[in-house]
Order: sequence, then C-alpha cells, then structure tokens
Amino acid sequence: MKKTVEFINEKTNNFKPEIGIILGSGLGELADEYCDYALPYIEIPDFIKSTVQGHKGRLVFAEIENKQVLMMQGRNHFYEGHSMQEITYPVKVMKALGVKTLILTNAAGAVNENFKPADLMLITDHINNMCSNPLIGPNDETFGERFPDMTEVYKKSLIELAEKCAETLGIDVQKGVYWANSGPSYETPAEIKMIRLLGGDAVGMSTVPEAIIANYCGLDVLGISCITNAASSATSGKLSHEEVIEAANTAKIKFKSLILEIIKNI
Repeated sequence: MKKTVEFINEKTNNFKPEIGIILGSGLGELADEYCDYALPYIEIPDFIKSTVQGHKGRLVFAEIENKQVLMMQGRNHFYEGHSMQEITYPVKVMKALGVKTLILTNAAGAVNENFKPADLMLITDHINNMCSNPLIGPNDETFGERFPDMTEVYKKSLIELAEKCAETLGIDVQKGVYWANSGPSYETPAEIKMIRLLGGDAVGMSTVPEAIIANYCGLDVLGISCITNAASSATSGKLSHEEVIEAANTAKIKFKSLILEIIKNI
C-alpha cells in the first residue's frame, strides 16, 4: 500500500482527492471529458490490468465542480480470475489517498418489471450472491474492524441528495436492490425469477465487493446502476455485452449530468 500511494503521489504532485468514482461498463466517458492527469493501471504498483471491453483501465485525476475527484475508468472483476482482495485493492488505495465519498456505478440487468433500458437506479441495498467476500483473511485494523456493520452500506443522505439532483435536472430515477452474481455468464430465466422473488431489482457482476470494502473503510457510498435491458428480455431473447454497452451509451448523457450535479452538491 505504501509503495502504491507513494507512486501515485509522486506522479500526481500529491493530488488530494475527496471524491472517488468507479465507472462501469460504457460509462467511462466522464473520465475522458474531465482529466487533468491519468495513470494506466498497468503502471501502478500492485494494480491489475482491466481486460473487459469498454473498460480503459486507468486512474483519472480531475478537478470537477471545484472538488478534487479520482475516477477509476474501468474496474476489475471477480470473474476475470482475480481474487476479491485484488479487485477491491483500489478502494483501499482511495481511502489511503484521502477519499471520503465513493460513487459506485455499473451496468446492470433489470429484474424489476417496471424498469426500462437506460433507466438509472439508485442502489438502496445489495444482496451478495458471489459466494465470497473481500474481507475473508487476516484483518488490517488500520482500515476497519473485523466484523463491520452493514446496516447502511449505501448512505441514505447521499441517496436523498441524488434524488434531489435528479429532480433538479428533470431526470427520472429508480431505486432498488442490486443483486451481485459472480458471472461471467448471464442469468437463466429461472435465476431471474428467483432473484425477483428474493427481493432483487437489478442484477450484475460487480460493485458489491467494492461497496463492502468501502463500508469497511468508513467511506460514504452512493451506488448508481445503468439498466441495460427490460426485465422481459431476461426470459425471452438473448443478451450480449454489446447490448450492455449500447444501453449505457443511451443513458450516458443523463448519467453524466447527474454525476456532475451530485459532485457539485456533495
């Protein structure tokens, strides 16, 4: 950790981020538009390279709305064969660099039948069905306690702030529970039915490990999902990663404006 932080500080002239953002599939354009300095993951000690289409794989540092912001343009996933500890390491780095608020974004499939493609869903809670947890193993007391409370992973005050920002911009947002599977295969119709019965509103393959670590580290977390398909598509018709990217591209204008308004008001 010390080696990673020292490398980043040296390269960025001791940039002090207060807000961190992890940009999911197809949502990395914000980091292209606002970029004072960028570091590819492959250059950063102990970071791993992102291999997923639509993920550039770099840390982007920028001043946005008079706030110091650190963005992950793309993430690493459990399904790529990395450990839970490896994919959540950047969140601990953000904490070490001074980040206090973390905005997690992703592309997710609809489970709630009221959701439409390109909807934005504010995550109110999550269900971890990835059959693992990034806190397994020895605990580092410098980051958090052994058994962290998970009552309010996604901070209610940030959800309320995001709703007000969306209202100001005239953007309709959904709210719901994010269900995380390990992937990389998409869900079967029977699995979608099960997720709906058990309380999931959207399903994806990321975010939850990062949210667990962020909560453990004491960061305030806001989660936003870009819905990539209507729930009916889960039981009829095929899904593809190209469809995910296309839906994210459709939503990216309102997504970007909402993120900027949230940053402005944090």
